[in-house]
Amino acid sequence: MDNVYIAYHFKIQPKEPASEILIAELGNVGFESFVETEEGLTAYIQQKDWYETILEGIYVLQSEEFEIEYTKEIIKQVNWNSEWEKNFNPIQVDNLVSVRAPFHENPNLKYDIVIEPKMSFGTGHHETTHMMIQHLLDLDLNDKKVLDMGCGTGILAILAEMKGAKPIDAIDNDNWCFVNSLENVERNNCKEISVFEGDASMLKNKNYEVIIANINRNILLNDMQTYTECLSEKGVLLLSGFYKEDIPIIDKEVAKYGLKLDKTIERNNWVALKYLK
Repeated sequence: MDNVYIAYHFKIQPKEPASEILIAELGNVGFESFVETEEGLTAYIQQKDWYETILEGIYVLQSEEFEIEYTKEIIKQVNWNSEWEKNFNPIQVDNLVSVRAPFHENPNLKYDIVIEPKMSFGTGHHETTHMMIQHLLDLDLNDKKVLDMGCGTGILAILAEMKGAKPIDAIDNDNWCFVNSLENVERNNCKEISVFEGDASMLKNKNYEVIIANINRNILLNDMQTYTECLSEKGVLLLSGFYKEDIPIIDKEVAKYGLKLDKTIERNNWVALKYLK
């Protein structure tokens, strides 16, 4: 029974931000893996966790902003590697960073990150990860102590090590992300990254020179004081995971703790902000 999955194939117009919202909502009701497609996405749930009315509470499906159609099918076994191989295309950022799966050819850029993304967030395809990579490329990370909060696949921690950061803590409260980050850290021969499963409560008495937090807006707002308290003087705080319209509420919260906005990157209405302490 554990090997029997139900797959929902969603056609989405426009794809963003509907795909991102849909993944978050489906994850909350038990869907455990997602594959982006040209028309939208495919979501998988184990048959034992599925029930007839599972989509009734999914807000985005009722939204008039998007047109979303879907079909569903029962799949006896899912070969996740083959699914990703079909749907995960390599990307490049500013002709300096390549993000690819092990089966992709190495384009021989300065930083080559190899990940097996599974269902974890952070393949570099999403605007927020892409922009955070751009922020990291801009920074001198040599011998800097770094935190990657909500690390997903570990991609940002891996790039930080490639740029000379050490030591690095990577934290995620999702077990699948935790395990996936461990795998990707090993795959990229990283020696300076420690991966932990947990949340901001793990940061007590910690200190970092650079903090990366690519998480949703509400978690950022809730944990902002914790981040700023463990950021060293003249430290850098990189924030993403929210829209341009959210900048005022984020900026107001960060300003409470004396940090100043230094740089904004925008991509398809998503933003990534750099703050200085």
